[in-house]
Amino acid sequence: MKKTIIFSALLLGLFACKEKASVDFGFEYFPINQGAFVEYEVTEVFHDVNIIPQHDTNRYRLKTLIGEDVLDNVGRVNQKFFQYRYDLQTGDLIDERVWTRILDGSRGEVVEENQRLIKMVFSVKNDEEWDVNAFNSMDEQEVFYSNVDENQVINGFDFEETCKVNYEDFFSLVDYRVKYEVYAKGVGLVEKNFKDFTIQNFDTTDIQKGTEVFYKLIDFGVE
Repeated sequence: MKKTIIFSALLLGLFACKEKASVDFGFEYFPINQGAFVEYEVTEVFHDVNIIPQHDTNRYRLKTLIGEDVLDNVGRVNQKFFQYRYDLQTGDLIDERVWTRILDGSRGEVVEENQRLIKMVFSVKNDEEWDVNAFNSMDEQEVFYSNVDENQVINGFDFEETCKVNYEDFFSLVDYRVKYEVYAKGVGLVEKNFKDFTIQNFDTTDIQKGTEVFYKLIDFGVE
């Protein structure tokens, strides 16, 4: 009888460990492996009916690359996060910047232009909310997850598991704002769509002023 009880306890312990090990926190949505890169075709449009041109479009190719480890000012291990901009026509490098990123327990953080942003929190689950700007001096920006672990085809790439980070979705007589990012496991950011317009009479095509930015995925991998 005693041996049976011990054997049953061992089985329960092994089952519990297996269940614990199978918990997916979603860390793969925020890769930190050196050499991982993603490339996008970026379109930026600046609107202002009071200047010429009223609608000014800028397009370029953006490559992000995870570099070597570095320590931040509190001794945490970060990764360099390179941003390369290339001319779409000539392929020439037109801008290069170095940010940092870190996967720190329950947060995925990126330092962009000296501003620390909480890009993701873990575990990744629908309706989970957080303040992107909790660690900087900018205004509070509440975001939340949706469409977690859904299959999506993005610009011809088939991803088994993606999630959406919703920044804003607002529509009124004079304002139209839609801002979100989509992440894929093992890749990171695969789509970005930000629109912030002043409009007239609920007409989203009658843009008086504002900005829109769209990232179109064109390649990813490890080099």
